[in-house]
Amino acid sequence: MMEASQFLDAATSAGIDFYTGVPCSFLTPLINRTVSDRSLRYVGAASEGEAVAIAAGAWLAGRETAVMCQNSGLGNAVNPLTSLNTPFRIPTLLIVTWRGQPGLKDEPQHELMGRITQQLLSVMELQQLPFPKDAAGLAPAMAQAKAAMAETGLPFAFVMEKGTLSDEDLNEPPRTPFPPGQRHDFTGGDKRPTRLALLEQILATVPPDLPIVATTGKAGRELFTLADREQHLYQVGSMGCASPMGLGIALTTGAKTLVLDGDGAALMKLGSLATIGAYQPEGLVHVLLDNGVHDSTGGQATVSPVVDFAGVALACGYRHAFVCDTAQGFAEAFAKALAAKGPTLVHARILPGSLEKLGRPTIAPHEVAQRFRHFLTRAGV
Repeated sequence: MMEASQFLDAATSAGIDFYTGVPCSFLTPLINRTVSDRSLRYVGAASEGEAVAIAAGAWLAGRETAVMCQNSGLGNAVNPLTSLNTPFRIPTLLIVTWRGQPGLKDEPQHELMGRITQQLLSVMELQQLPFPKDAAGLAPAMAQAKAAMAETGLPFAFVMEKGTLSDEDLNEPPRTPFPPGQRHDFTGGDKRPTRLALLEQILATVPPDLPIVATTGKAGRELFTLADREQHLYQVGSMGCASPMGLGIALTTGAKTLVLDGDGAALMKLGSLATIGAYQPEGLVHVLLDNGVHDSTGGQATVSPVVDFAGVALACGYRHAFVCDTAQGFAEAFAKALAAKGPTLVHARILPGSLEKLGRPTIAPHEVAQRFRHFLTRAGV
């Protein structure tokens, strides 16, 4: 049995110092030690897919990362692992537990995943090793993982068996509720704007050193069509992952970070608002362009007309939430959001529809990721 600190020391020597994930009883010693070590950053996520996106944002901002989760939760991470990490070539060290390991008694819900964990990783074309069982195996395993990630640009997984690590006490500061945030109402107009009109306003307003993460679908496509800049990250998949990716960037840089989200995407990972509120990234400006439909797939309605996104954000700990439904209202709200201490939400109700002749990013996703990472470094963000 190995001490969690021995693994963390080896990971630190390999440059890994940003951790995120969702707990599993097998991971308890490692998470407890990570949370208790103030020299490391650990972000507790609402879901495993969210954790993968948070780590992706931190990597784009220059950190080396690890994501910890139960193998049952690996299913929640399949989408970002395959549609975010793979096309964008964003590596992270995955530490996945092996609940339901054949031959060991476990709960029935782990039986199938226990049989297919390694197969699932292989199907996703991710290399893997058993989590080292002793200190002697740490250095070669970590070296193999680092070499593979450097060569492929993809995540690498350690699969952890039960009882690998000895117990660790938890020294985690308690969370206390934040003072209520402020709601700012700029609604009341009779003509909702288009997404394109608001994107034009944003491009004319944002400073050149402000990173922008645009959600998948037509928001990113319209942004690219209007202007392609190094400060843009166009998500071409991983629906719902824009805000957690922005969180990873904002926590790492401590600087202003803009997320352009959609109502369908925000609803898909609504728990991300709670994580953002809990970790209080002061520079995060979360713009929700809400047209009430899934625009990229034929205009099917979302449930956003009955959702008070500003109220949700404030209940989750956002410091400010702006609501608007006109171009002028958005201009005022966005300017105030950029100047405010966040996290801040701007909920803009807009018209459905998009540009008739709408292009797609012509730069490969992995090139966009590398360009964006270099931009953050050069901009000193």
